[in-house]
Amino acid sequence: MAAVRNGLLTFSNFLSSNTSFAACGFQQIRNKYVGRWMIRDLKRRKLAEKYADERLRLVAMKRNNILPPEIREAVGKQIDETIPRQTALRQLTPRCILTSRPRGVVKKWNFSRIVFRHLADYNKLSGVQRAIW
Repeated sequence: MAAVRNGLLTFSNFLSSNTSFAACGFQQIRNKYVGRWMIRDLKRRKLAEKYADERLRLVAMKRNNILPPEIREAVGKQIDETIPRQTALRQLTPRCILTSRPRGVVKKWNFSRIVFRHLADYNKLSGVQRAIW
C-alpha cells in the first residue's frame, strides 16, 4: 500500500512540476465555439465567402430585365445547380461571440444586449458607460 501511495505521490509531483501538463489543467476542450448553432453559422459564413463573387454575378444576371428570358432562365438553373443554398446572405445570423445568442446583438462589439450591459456595468468595455441622469 505504501508503494502505491509513493508511486501516486511521485506521479502527482511530476505532473505539477511539468509546465506542459500544468498549463492545460486537464480540462477537456472540444472547440472554441459555444454550441452547434455557432458552428453551423461559421460553416455558412465560410461558404458565403467562397461563393460570394460568383453568386453576385449570377444573381445580377438573373435579375437583369434587359437580357432575354432564355438567358435568365439558364442563369437561374446554373445558380440552382452550382451554388449551394447555404451561401445566401439572408441565412447569416449575427450572433453573440460569448453566448451565441442570435437576437439583440450590438453590431459594433458583436455582443448580445445582455452581455453588453453586463460588461458595460463592470467597466470591461473601454469607452462605454451607462447613461445616468
